Amino acid sequence: MTTEDRTTICVAFAGDRLGGSHISLKGLLDRLPQSQYRVIVILEVPGGRTAEFFGGYEQFVDPGALEKPFAVGRSFGVASLLRTLPSVASRTRLLKELGADIVHTNDGRSHASWALAAKLAGAKMVWHHRGDPDAKGTSYVAPLLADQIVSVSQYSLPTRRWGKLNEARVIHSPFDVEIDVDRAAMRQTLIQELQCPADTVLCAYVGQFIERKRPDRFIDAVIEMERQSPRPVLGLLFGEAKDEAVSARMQQRLDAYPGDAPVRLMGYREPGHSWIAGCDVLLVPALNEPLGRTLVEAMLVGTPVVAVRSGGNAEALTPDCGILVPPDDPYSMAAAALSLLSSQTECASLTQRARVMARRRYTSERHVEQMREVYTRLAGGPRASSPLKSTA
Repeated sequence: MTTEDRTTICVAFAGDRLGGSHISLKGLLDRLPQSQYRVIVILEVPGGRTAEFFGGYEQFVDPGALEKPFAVGRSFGVASLLRTLPSVASRTRLLKELGADIVHTNDGRSHASWALAAKLAGAKMVWHHRGDPDAKGTSYVAPLLADQIVSVSQYSLPTRRWGKLNEARVIHSPFDVEIDVDRAAMRQTLIQELQCPADTVLCAYVGQFIERKRPDRFIDAVIEMERQSPRPVLGLLFGEAKDEAVSARMQQRLDAYPGDAPVRLMGYREPGHSWIAGCDVLLVPALNEPLGRTLVEAMLVGTPVVAVRSGGNAEALTPDCGILVPPDDPYSMAAAALSLLSSQTECASLTQRARVMARRRYTSERHVEQMREVYTRLAGGPRASSPLKSTA
C-alpha cells in the first residue's frame, strides 16, 4: 500500500480541554500503522494544550471555529447542531480537501461541531461516546448522522435504540496493562511528603473537583473513616478545582472540622497511577461515570477500590473486583473501606482478581484491533489523500 492509498482519519476537537478521553484516543492513534493510516488532527484552538498533546500528527485549524465556543459541561442536542450550520460549508470543504475517509469525534462539543460536515463531505462518521446515557446528541443526533457509534461502556448507551444506535459497539478504552509501580516506595514518598505517621491510612481521590465527581463526599467519607479508625487517616485529593460552588462546599467541610481536617489538597499530578499506587485505597464517589480511568488504573497497580454503585463503576468492577456502596452515602463508603482494609487476606484476594481482570479487559491491543475493524469496515477501501499541507 502506498502512502497515497492510506485511509485518512480526521480527528476533530472542539475547545482545548484535556482529559482521560484524549489519553485514550492518543493511545489508539499512536498504535495505528502509519503505512495504512494518515491521521490528521483538526483544532479549534491552534497552539494550545490539545495541539501540544497531539504534536506528533499533522494539524489543521478548524475554519469554522465559533466566536463563542460551546461551554464545557453543556448539554448537546439538535439546538447545538443548529449552531454549527454557518460553519458547515467551510468545514465540509476542508474535509474534502483533506480527502477524509473517516471523521472521528471524541466528545459532545466535537460531535456537534463536525457531524453534519462529515456527512456532507462524504466521509464516514465515528461518534465516540464517552458520556452518560442521557446525552441528547447521542440519543437524537448520532442515530441520524453517525456511521458508527462507539461507546466506552454498556452503561453509556441510551436505553432507547433506533437508527445507528442499534449497531452501536462497546469498545473499552485502552490502558497500559503492563504498568508496574513499587507500591511500598510510592507510599513511603507520600508518608515523607505529608510528614504523617507510617501507619496512616492513605485514601486517594483522583479527578477534577466538579459536581458529578463529588469531591465533597470524599471529604465526608474520609472524616468518617478518621472517626472510626484506630489508625490515623488522611484523604489525598489529587486534581484541580473546576467548579466554584463545589470548591466552596469542600472548603466549608474543611473549615467546619475541629482542628486540622484529615484531608490534603495534592494538586494535579502525573502519572496518576503512580500516586494511586502509593495509597491504601481509592475512593470513587463520582456519579454517572461512563468508565473512570482512575478506577481501572487502581485495579492495574493493586490499589483496592471502593466506588459508588453508579454509572459504569459496577460494569468495570465486575466480577468482585472492588466494593460498591450506595451513591451519596459517605458513611457506607467509610465503613466498606475500613472493613476491607482490616483484612489483609480479603484485600489481597480482591486486588489480585482486579489486576487479572483489568489486564485481560483493557489491553491496548484489544482496543486497537476493535477500532481498526470499525475503520476498515467504514472505509471500504482506501481513497487517495489530498496533498494539502498542514499548519504544524
